[in-house]
Amino acid sequence: MGRTSSKNLDITPYREWSFSQLDLFDQAPILRTIHGAVRLKKRPKPEPPPRELDLLRYDMKDLWKSPKPALYLGAAGLIPFVFPTVLMAVTETYYPQLAYAQLAYAASIISFLGGARWGFALPESSPAKPDWINLANSVVPSLLAFVTMLMSDSIVPATTMVTMGLGISLHYDLSLLPTYPSWFKALRAILTIVAFFSLLGTLIMNGVYPEKCIYGD
Repeated sequence: MGRTSSKNLDITPYREWSFSQLDLFDQAPILRTIHGAVRLKKRPKPEPPPRELDLLRYDMKDLWKSPKPALYLGAAGLIPFVFPTVLMAVTETYYPQLAYAQLAYAASIISFLGGARWGFALPESSPAKPDWINLANSVVPSLLAFVTMLMSDSIVPATTMVTMGLGISLHYDLSLLPTYPSWFKALRAILTIVAFFSLLGTLIMNGVYPEKCIYGD
């Protein structure tokens, strides 16, 4: 009896250990699967790289998100740019009065764009702070408009100056300073492109077609 009991005492722990190990071995694949699922859930998703802002990368589809007043007024604002150039092309005549009116309108537009930038920096909730950089850059288009009108006696340098003002204003709005809404940037780009080609067309008419004054000599 003593031997039997000693054998039982020796065998029983061995059996218990064997069964527990076998249970762990059987459950190991399940534990690995659960642990892997938990790790997959906790793994953070990689963040997309930051979108670079430059003159050529913006969503043109946001143009149709523009408020209707901004869209319609912006399109109407192109009439003083486009009308003189189209009229000169149709009549095959260069009209200096129309060219001057187009130039003066362009100068007022770039001055307006500088004022809009100034106003954008004033509210406390604006991403653009009213610091030296933002406010000084807001003044630059107005100064270019002033120089343009001083040079208005000669259409070529004056148009070149006002075109530079339009380009600089667009460059500020798209890349250098805190950004406007996407729809406004898209609208600004289209309006600036149309204005640029209108002014360029007027310069071409000046060199190609004969000059004629609307109001007489």
